[in-house]
Amino acid sequence: MSDLPSRGRVLVTPRSMTAAGVATLPALRPLTEAGYELVSGPPGRQPTAADLHEVADGVVGWVAGVERIDDEVLAAFPDLRAISRNGAGADAIDAAAAERRGVQVATARGANARGVAELAFAHVLAGLRGLPLADRVLREGGWARTPGRELPDLTVGVVGFGAIGRTLAGFAAAFGARVLVSDPFARVPEGPGAPRQVALDELFAGSDVISLHAPPPADGTALVGVAQLATVPTGAVLVNTARSSLVDDAAVLAALESGRLSAYAVDAFESEPPALTPLLRHERTILSPHLGGYTDASVRRATEQSVVNLLVMLDSGPPE
Repeated sequence: MSDLPSRGRVLVTPRSMTAAGVATLPALRPLTEAGYELVSGPPGRQPTAADLHEVADGVVGWVAGVERIDDEVLAAFPDLRAISRNGAGADAIDAAAAERRGVQVATARGANARGVAELAFAHVLAGLRGLPLADRVLREGGWARTPGRELPDLTVGVVGFGAIGRTLAGFAAAFGARVLVSDPFARVPEGPGAPRQVALDELFAGSDVISLHAPPPADGTALVGVAQLATVPTGAVLVNTARSSLVDDAAVLAALESGRLSAYAVDAFESEPPALTPLLRHERTILSPHLGGYTDASVRRATEQSVVNLLVMLDSGPPE
């Protein structure tokens, strides 16, 4: 702990940090050395609005997880000056409300890219080989063998070419797959073996595997719906490690039932834990409990980056 007088309190709420104990994490030490007092959210779980109200007094900075931070929550933090997410997305933060209250917001972009891309690729392989269903059948005393598919025979479509999408595309290419990319804001490299940039409709129509790494459309509609799924090759695998709102659940369920999709893998949910809808209960839906960035290395990088971001914002004063 620093001998400096306290410059205010910093709230730490990511579950990966609070479960370990914020006082034990070396990556948070720069905050205490800079004179800030650490305050922990509830250990190992997402804080409720009531939890946040209890610790709001004197909080000037916030290392935030995936909890919803809306105007009502922000109103309880009159001294708050900066929020630093320990992940790449800030969908859970009401950006307009934060701006009105003079609260700066930053994200740890790219810190968990490797972890999320590795999980997405694991889901790709599991979907192509039908591993979760095969495991369940065998555990129940059955014996069901279905032919799998190999990546050199397939085309992988990557929607969104940020840090995660680029890493996933590299994995797919290394395994011999043809790779299509759709991202209107990204510059896709050219040359032998490079992915091919295409329009979104062409990607869906030409991809045996589709992995989603893009934010939801601004108008609130699903990126993947009936029209898109009607064009995918029969037996396609859809992987969603980004946002639950990217897909129309009813359309994906219908595509699984018809065989248009052979598997749907998902690591992103509207609430955690999620309500088990018919789509999530389907035998060819592959579930993982938001594990994408939950690796030792990703947590370490995200923590370090979020701390740096927070210190920069707190030291820079309010935005102009």
